[in-house]
Amino acid sequence: MKVLVKILFICTHNRCRSILAEAVAQHLGAGKIIAASAGSEPAGKIHPLSLEALKAAGISVAGLHSKSWDELEDFAPDVVITVCDNAANETCPVCFSNTKKVHWGLADPSALEGSGDSVMLAFQDTIDTLMARLDRIVGMINGGADKAVVIDSLETLAQN
Repeated sequence: MKVLVKILFICTHNRCRSILAEAVAQHLGAGKIIAASAGSEPAGKIHPLSLEALKAAGISVAGLHSKSWDELEDFAPDVVITVCDNAANETCPVCFSNTKKVHWGLADPSALEGSGDSVMLAFQDTIDTLMARLDRIVGMINGGADKAVVIDSLETLAQN
């Protein structure tokens, strides 16, 4: 099975949104999408509710860990997707300078305060948003869309 697109998801701390995006992309992409995530200032650990929400959604957490984008210099993504506003305003390392960049601003569920149920619902909502966007990408891939068309569509998905 041919891999159509390699995506690097970036969030400053790589502990929540980018981790969720990596896991959902790997889950839905089923070998047609290769995804990784990283941060400019990685926290070094994943937010526990990120892992709990992924497991509750039936998505594997195997191999997920918080890492720096410096660790992915050899990843060679087709596109870098920032998922937090801070990361969108950062300068990517030179190894990604010629890579298309797209911003999918997502609210940070780990920043919420309140009852466990309301916070977990925010994590689930983030996963649902990512699943909807990435499912559309997989649909395009399964429909035979050209790689360039798929990559170009990533920007419009942020508006849906």
